[in-house]
Amino acid sequence: MPSRRAPRPIVRFAGALLSAVLVSGCATDPFGAIGQSQFSSAELEDTVFFPQEAYQCGPAALATLLSSAGVPVEPGALTPQLYIPERGGSLQSEMIAAARRYQRLPYEIDTDFSSLLAELDAGRPVLVLQNLGVSFAPAWHYAVVIGYSTTQRELVLRSGTTRRLAMSGRTFLRTWKRGDYWGIVLLEPDGIPPTIDKRRFLRMLAAVEGSGQLELARAAYAAATERWPEEPLAWLGTGNTYFALGDLDAAEKAYRQLLVVQPADIVGMNNLASLLIARSSCSEAAELIATAQLGLDDNSPFNAILEESARELAACHLVDQQ
Repeated sequence: MPSRRAPRPIVRFAGALLSAVLVSGCATDPFGAIGQSQFSSAELEDTVFFPQEAYQCGPAALATLLSSAGVPVEPGALTPQLYIPERGGSLQSEMIAAARRYQRLPYEIDTDFSSLLAELDAGRPVLVLQNLGVSFAPAWHYAVVIGYSTTQRELVLRSGTTRRLAMSGRTFLRTWKRGDYWGIVLLEPDGIPPTIDKRRFLRMLAAVEGSGQLELARAAYAAATERWPEEPLAWLGTGNTYFALGDLDAAEKAYRQLLVVQPADIVGMNNLASLLIARSSCSEAAELIATAQLGLDDNSPFNAILEESARELAACHLVDQQ
């Protein structure tokens, strides 16, 4: 995810800074933009509340979200993983990594107000980054949005030391905008809610896979292939995670299904060839590499990958001849 300024969660001056926000400038009423007919109200009243300690709203907010996602955890258990003393708070990257360690998928929601409300309607609280300060004196703060009312034109948050903070839509939108509209929900790996965007979900899974959390990625990719059986990236990720986990049978099955869905997929052909080389099936691997190399120009980024596979293939043939 793109880098952002380091959030600096605050407690001591939250009241003063929030008052400054309330009287400064104007903001569009986000409820007026969505229309009364689309949404009405929702409040996830059972959402747990952890009053934060000074400068540690990140652990409190993430513990709230994890507990709501079926992972009971106290902020104190998260503080060593999240709190960065020299920054006086927690970075989004640490929040995401910690959620993954608890086997939950941190999905970054879309940046529009309607998407935020849709998550609440689906029963998922949303962890958001706000800037309660001003441009020359930012005051970064994590909170969890648990409800809204179009009649009152307000959001309801678990925030700081306040269990139920009602904030006007205008004020919330202003402070959320200053946090680049960053917000996440936590998903279980074996199910994909209908509100989820396919491309964003698969990008998130690629990051999970790249972080080495293969079991978490494997379960989520399995759900992705069920939800989107014609999506090549879902089959590719499934094959890659099984390959990395050493389950060559499952990996081969996934790669072959990928090539059924998209026969000319170069990465799929290359990865299946690599797997076949590992199994000493040199002839079929050679056919796949040759097919993948057909039509590639000299500037293709796939040339180096296929050349490396060709070198592995040469070694495979040598072993096969012995």
